[in-house]
Amino acid sequence: MARQSISFTPPNDAWLKAQVDSQEFTSKSEVVNDLIRKARKIELIRAKLIAAEQSGFSNQSPEERLAGFHQKARQDGKL
Repeated sequence: MARQSISFTPPNDAWLKAQVDSQEFTSKSEVVNDLIRKARKIELIRAKLIAAEQSGFSNQSPEERLAGFHQKARQDGKL
């Protein structure tokens, strides 16, 4: 695993220490890695939402969309 040296402001350092003291994490590094994983997941979700918004809007009702999803799943052998 790559090692890095980073500096934190006093409030951020205190928050990191509190996370470790709560025994949810065993080290500040574990807290930072967890935050990075969550940030990466948020980026992925945001990109998917943007792609969905750019694909256009549907005039179908929710029931019609669901029926279409079921039909596609049956065609793909997933239902």
